[in-house]
Amino acid sequence: MELFSYMEEYDYEQVVFCQDKNSGLKAIIVIHDTTLGPALGGTRMWTYDSEEAALEDALRLARGMTYKNAAAGLNLGGGKAVIIGDPKTDKNPEMFRAFGRYIQGLNGRYITAEDVGTTVHDMDLIHMETDFVTGISPESGSSGNPSPVTGYGVYKGMKAAVKEAFGDDSLEGRVIAIQGIGNVAYALCEHLHREGAQLIVTDINQEAVERAVEAFGAKAVDPDEIYDVACDIYAPCALGATINDETISKLKAKVIAGSANNQLKETKHGDMLHEQGIVYAPDYVINSGGVINVADELNGYNHKRALKKVETIYDSLQKIFAISKRDDIPTYLAADRMVEERIKSEYRSKSQFLLNGRHILSRRP
Repeated sequence: MELFSYMEEYDYEQVVFCQDKNSGLKAIIVIHDTTLGPALGGTRMWTYDSEEAALEDALRLARGMTYKNAAAGLNLGGGKAVIIGDPKTDKNPEMFRAFGRYIQGLNGRYITAEDVGTTVHDMDLIHMETDFVTGISPESGSSGNPSPVTGYGVYKGMKAAVKEAFGDDSLEGRVIAIQGIGNVAYALCEHLHREGAQLIVTDINQEAVERAVEAFGAKAVDPDEIYDVACDIYAPCALGATINDETISKLKAKVIAGSANNQLKETKHGDMLHEQGIVYAPDYVINSGGVINVADELNGYNHKRALKKVETIYDSLQKIFAISKRDDIPTYLAADRMVEERIKSEYRSKSQFLLNGRHILSRRP
């Protein structure tokens, strides 16, 4: 990879390589954009096939966080970190404390959080060296498990998508096919069941399926059958890339709204949904409740305030649907356009402020 060429093409600000021989730390911190504020994004620990694969993942994820944070209306930029290693066997306290010192050295340009392969305990170790970390133990002022809040945000976003598709946002009587019943999806099901939706669920974990069937009266289907069921809404809440050439032809839903990341296998699949009149709620918008929740920790966590902010996911999706109709473009592209317009506007404002400041200074005697 020609790193500087890639950074220039997608306008990255900074890439930091971190190593600590004593602890075995090998980490990469990527700051994509800080126009809206400090870069917030989690730290992932994974057994990458190569160092280049780790770098590519960090770059991709950091850029994604810029879009997610901006779409959520947060005054935060996007960043991400990866630690190379097996999260089951390679962790030690010194590793995360050393990593915390590297974060501290960035002096607030990057704020980290949990991600795949890292835990609250890992964040507590990082917190021993820096305050630029969220998702720490509740005893230290954390917001705790983000899954219920993420699920609440998906619920609110689903209502916005249903209003766009059917004219009102009621979910009573709507048939919703949910793929994956993890912590976020279970929290989502609680809201849907309370409103009177009919749930069809699947998961490779049979215990999770049985739990949903018992708690919500859901109908269970095999994982391969979820795409074929007659439903109003398809909610992908597990793996990414489930919207693809094979599944689009099977789906009966008029709405796609779920918590999974990277739901479109390729952008062309978003184009296909648009052409078929299926309302798609862009994943990084509808599943942003978790990052909204942890971002509130930066102001001294207040649960009611965080939930109030999460509810604006409904409004953000309405704006995206309006842009989609106005410009006759797919919703995934409308979401990107909304984000890019916000960042450009903030950049122009800051540039103008700096120019005005220089002008004032130049006139001083």
